[in-house]
Amino acid sequence: MLTQMMLQRLMDHDRGGWVFLAVLLAIGILVPVANLLVPADSFFHIPTYTVTLLGKYLCFALLALSLDLVWGYCGILSLGHGAFFALGGYAMGMYLMRQIGTRGVYGDPELPDFMVFLNWDSLPWYWYGFDQFWFAALMVMIVPGALAFVFGWLAFRSRVSGVYLSIMTQALTYALMLAFFRNELGFGGNNGLTDFKDILGASLQSDVTRVVLFVCSVVALALGYLVCRFIVTSKLGRVVTAVRDAEARTRFIGYRVEHYQVCIFTVSAVIAGIAGALYVPQVGIINPSEFQPLNSIELVVWVALGGRATLYGAALGAGLVNYIKTVLTGALPEVWLFVLGALFVIVTVALPRGVIGIWRQLRLRENHG
Repeated sequence: MLTQMMLQRLMDHDRGGWVFLAVLLAIGILVPVANLLVPADSFFHIPTYTVTLLGKYLCFALLALSLDLVWGYCGILSLGHGAFFALGGYAMGMYLMRQIGTRGVYGDPELPDFMVFLNWDSLPWYWYGFDQFWFAALMVMIVPGALAFVFGWLAFRSRVSGVYLSIMTQALTYALMLAFFRNELGFGGNNGLTDFKDILGASLQSDVTRVVLFVCSVVALALGYLVCRFIVTSKLGRVVTAVRDAEARTRFIGYRVEHYQVCIFTVSAVIAGIAGALYVPQVGIINPSEFQPLNSIELVVWVALGGRATLYGAALGAGLVNYIKTVLTGALPEVWLFVLGALFVIVTVALPRGVIGIWRQLRLRENHG
């Protein structure tokens, strides 16, 4: 019933959403077929490396979607959303580390290699349960969601907003980065978690597993879009948009603004955590660098370039920027940060509504021409 309601709203209000979902469906079918069924010497064959790269882009698109929900529709510019992404990734990484067992370098059936190297005597209590996939899947959502709820409740109840809130979110992710760098915390320190072997009994080096993870990323992005679209077209979404446009007036007519802000912020963090969980098995590592404030700033550029308050525009922006990053870091790595800065300036000055905004303006001109 919920899915039918979401699809109905897409049919009534969002032609671009249908296009976005159709493209995702096509990618989700054609890429696996081109990888598994097309011969390796064929022009139409897609190598496993490319499948993994596309899967990473899809995870970033889901992360961008989560930020657009809070920034585009609620007016909350979070510069710390990378923290929720990283926490979801660490939760999945802990599960993958527990699956290694005696196949690690030191052959310990319970302790990960880095704990054996650091002379840990026993597994910390907060690692218990991560040998079960269902528990790890719950933690992927609960940990980022709980952090967002507590942080949001304290911040929004105190009516912290604007640049002050942005600075606080950036401080949050920076503090987490410093904490996770410490070996004493029990998350691998500087090296993080890596050397994963399998997931749910399937080898992570298998082409089939890589394709399944890719398809899971496609499905997660499509469902994430549907959930976000359902929220922003509901009564909750209308109130949240009112908070973005006129918070004082919304508060004056009787709405508990902080409740709506906390709700959207928490949902957004859960989506970001799911994106991080899908990202880790595909790239094979999670370390404290994922908490870097620069990552969260890049995320803002993705959303702004694609089109704020469009959802699918944010996903498009994530794909475009990361493709440019892949090309430049391979050819001219020292140029990338300058290009990122230039993109931020160009979007701010010349493309305030992003790529999707330009496309919509062209359509309006054609319709009125």
